[in-house]
Amino acid sequence: MFTGIITAVGRIADVQPLGTGADHGLRLTIETPPGYLDDCGLGDSIALNGACMTVTAFDAAAGRFTLDISAESLRLTAGLDRPGRINLEKALRAHDRLGGHIVSGHVDGLGEVTHFAPVGESWELRIRCDRALARFLAYKGSITVNGVSLTVNRVADDATGCEFSINLIPHTVENTALGDLAPGRRVNLEIDLIARYVARMLETAPAAR
Repeated sequence: MFTGIITAVGRIADVQPLGTGADHGLRLTIETPPGYLDDCGLGDSIALNGACMTVTAFDAAAGRFTLDISAESLRLTAGLDRPGRINLEKALRAHDRLGGHIVSGHVDGLGEVTHFAPVGESWELRIRCDRALARFLAYKGSITVNGVSLTVNRVADDATGCEFSINLIPHTVENTALGDLAPGRRVNLEIDLIARYVARMLETAPAAR
């Protein structure tokens, strides 16, 4: 379980195939800031751009850890198959503050950045997603973008999905990898857990008589 509050910006430093076929995944080596891994152990969960992964080896002194990501996970996520900066969040502990919202670390779908530009002191980020995810988005609701807990400011629906808008304050841009986004880039989206359960209850509710 996570909160969507990024604890560090790391970097995918090395990508190695786990086999030669399309059904094989990758082994990633992640570089982290100094001291980030001091309280980590083998088997710990760390979210990379919002996708929960398992630490398979680490060197705390060097600030590096490795993980294996399956072909299925690669198919359902974006930005985890090549070197580059990524958002990191360690799993939530029972006594931690819930600074963002409840996040599972399971990517529900992909969105595409349609607009990213400064507005005053902040930045406006607009993302397009398909109908399967659009129905879970609401004005002032929560959405996780590449692992970052954010608030939806506007939703514009159309026949195939929607475009939603988010305001990013300078702190978020400076302390996450969202500042690297540009139109055309795909991002990992996780919908609000409460919205998921409400939708399920409405779908299975007995028809009114």
